[in-house]
Amino acid sequence: MKTVLILCTGNSCRSQMAEVLLNHDLAGQVHAISAGTKPQPKVADGAIAALKEAGLNTEGLYPKDVDAVMNQDIDLVVTVCDNAKETCPIFPRPVKSIHLPFHDPHGEPLESFLTVRDDIRARLVAAVRTEFNL
Repeated sequence: MKTVLILCTGNSCRSQMAEVLLNHDLAGQVHAISAGTKPQPKVADGAIAALKEAGLNTEGLYPKDVDAVMNQDIDLVVTVCDNAKETCPIFPRPVKSIHLPFHDPHGEPLESFLTVRDDIRARLVAAVRTEFNL
């Protein structure tokens, strides 16, 4: 099984939604984890609501610092915001990375979170499938 790290700045919205969506849509083929370069104190309420609205499990989600996952066997890093792309750390071993930016819906109505969730599901899941020929 391939491990995908979704990296964002705060690890409170886009990367969390991407983690859940990848683990659900590519279950058994991909193990997704997420982290942030400057993690926020909690996952955004809108991200949780958008995932729950799609019938997805949000139990146990919390923002993690990228340092906490640096030594895991990661096969692909996906940066989902420009800031994370610019500050992406150097991993202990070479790892492929791709950049797929998504709109940040923080502070916006639930509808924005739903739109970003669907965009992540459409573009990021497809990109990971392509990367691993799934």
